[in-house]
Amino acid sequence: MDVAVGRGFQILAHAGSSPFPGRCSHTNAFGTTNTNWLAEIGSSSHHPRVVVRAQNRPTWLPGLDPPPYLDGTLAGDFGFDPLGLGEDPESLKWYVQAELVHARFAMAGVAGILVTDLLRVTGIRNLPVWYEAGATKFDFASTRALFIVQLLLMGFVETKRYMDFRNPGSQAKDGSFFGLEASLEGLEPGYPGGPLLNPLGLAKDIKNAHEWKLKEIKNGRLAMVAMLGIFVQANVTHVGPIDNLVEHLSNPWHKTIIQTLAGSGS
Repeated sequence: MDVAVGRGFQILAHAGSSPFPGRCSHTNAFGTTNTNWLAEIGSSSHHPRVVVRAQNRPTWLPGLDPPPYLDGTLAGDFGFDPLGLGEDPESLKWYVQAELVHARFAMAGVAGILVTDLLRVTGIRNLPVWYEAGATKFDFASTRALFIVQLLLMGFVETKRYMDFRNPGSQAKDGSFFGLEASLEGLEPGYPGGPLLNPLGLAKDIKNAHEWKLKEIKNGRLAMVAMLGIFVQANVTHVGPIDNLVEHLSNPWHKTIIQTLAGSGS
């Protein structure tokens, strides 16, 4: 019988003959080896022993008990949910998809901002700074026309994504996507796949692609933090991230976030 006794520990009462503490290892469904350290107290062949076992699961704060609904099966699950948003299973499914989409947008956004800013600063291309790019006028179409086209295209794709979330696999049926279903090969909600969205053929077996999912969500979370930093930098310094980097490298000890924030408040 297992008895939970605090942060990541269990007491096991059982009979046995080995008086020595040790450890045991097992491999979970994701191919990761978990080690349970055992500390035994008071053992004999005729009396039960008390075994204290430490659960070896990484959490966002070491020693913290993760919520019971975050059991480590989700990619990137480190037990972080201080507001309890995932207590409802249906809400948790939606939040997982929402985080995945925001992570992908953030990765694309960070890459786009850095590349275009680098081209601008080096003088390779005459481009506006990223936060003024939306006001750029184009000769081939008006701003209103571009907005309407983007609204229609994004609305269509997001509607299809929501329909697939509500009814997994429904958008991979014949005739559901203008005949492009075979090119998408929907794997599961959030992972459409196929030669269009998975041209390198990575993670074709999505059920066993935990490592790829983990890499994606980790990079996506980092990108979301980077986007927040880029927003704050632009608001405070009124220049792009490459300009900020060049200024910092010109005087690393006196051009830092501390001096920048102190100067903006004065």
